[in-house]
Amino acid sequence: MSVDEMASDLSSWLLTDVGLIQEKLVFYCASLGKHQISTSTALHSPSGIKRLSIILLVSDLSTFITVRMCFGNKLKGEDRSSRLNGESEPNSRPIDRKDTGPRTSSIKIPDKYAPPPGPPPHAGYAAPSGPPPGHNEYGPPPGPPPSHHDWQTAVPDTSLLPPPPSLGNQQSRTNNATEAEAEQGEAWCSQNPLTQPTTYPEAAIEAVARGDIGVVKPTTYQGTLERPRSGVWAGKTRRGSPDSCIMSTVPLYSVIAHSPLRTGRQKTCYYEVRISKRNRSEVSLALGFGASPYPTFRLPGWHRGCLAVHGDDGSKYSNDRWGGKDFTSPFKPGETIGIGMRFTERGLEAPPAYDGAPKTEARTPLDVEVFLTRDGRMDGSWNLHEEGDAVEDLPVDGLEGYNDLFAAVGTFEVVEFEIMFAEGEWMYRP
Repeated sequence: MSVDEMASDLSSWLLTDVGLIQEKLVFYCASLGKHQISTSTALHSPSGIKRLSIILLVSDLSTFITVRMCFGNKLKGEDRSSRLNGESEPNSRPIDRKDTGPRTSSIKIPDKYAPPPGPPPHAGYAAPSGPPPGHNEYGPPPGPPPSHHDWQTAVPDTSLLPPPPSLGNQQSRTNNATEAEAEQGEAWCSQNPLTQPTTYPEAAIEAVARGDIGVVKPTTYQGTLERPRSGVWAGKTRRGSPDSCIMSTVPLYSVIAHSPLRTGRQKTCYYEVRISKRNRSEVSLALGFGASPYPTFRLPGWHRGCLAVHGDDGSKYSNDRWGGKDFTSPFKPGETIGIGMRFTERGLEAPPAYDGAPKTEARTPLDVEVFLTRDGRMDGSWNLHEEGDAVEDLPVDGLEGYNDLFAAVGTFEVVEFEIMFAEGEWMYRP
């Protein structure tokens, strides 16, 4: 059998059974008359090269097991790295140690990614001459600039405008009366409408100026209420005392004697309350003003014609029997709290907040400011009209300067305090 026939026969068995290929190789080697193929024969004889190529082809496919069975010796092909150490392999092609340089392929790859001939495409797109389009579209208009525009006159200063109305609370975060008590207070107010301004004797008005003012002890008040000196009232309630409202005997603001519409002068009514240092941490006290009559079994600020700041939650109340509006921090033992109302005549023809004192858009002849002091310092204020919401809040009738206003001090639970009407006792000078 010729070498070419052997190669053809082996090729037909390459993808079938490796064992059969091994047996055929042994048979072919014997038929060639040699049990071993020398390196010299493989290199110089065309037949030897064919035989060697057959053996190498099978060796590559059979992981060198075929070569061992064909020639019966242990090859160093098991450790191919040994060929690099100068050791020759009798049945394999010797490794040429010469550096042949970079390997090249005999397959020619078409050069289809070469750049096209000629200059780059952008070389033919030069910028047009002259300025870019639209260069003079936004130039200044011809002629002199317009005359100076007084924008401060045309546009009002919003910092002078009054603040938006504050939102009310549905209930207090500390103490709340029952719904039945609130309805009882409303029913009482419906049966007892506000009285008209009263003309007081000159002696009574002078006594108010000196701070020589008496108080009315409500029937629900449980505790002591005494007058240690002129212009000062000391009170102390017992544990579990119900809501009560102490009212002054004479008004601190008299329409006949103090209204700016009559006197042409601003009027401020004010008093202070000193909280005992021995008082518990929660101060069950409220300070305010109210028109007469007022239900004294209710705290001030809860019904019509009355306003107050409550010490347990720091909220302000003005005809508000719900939770009031956030205003200041709760009162503390040992503090001196003052509350006042300032009445100022305003020009109805002047724009809002442009004629000095007025700070409201309400079409009323009097501007009313309510303020609170703490230990001789201003703690906050609000405008009676501007701070109200026409939809959410109830009206402030009785507080606008058309009714006499009395001091109103509310108490509940345990509280120890002093009411100071005399100016010499005050820490703040309004």
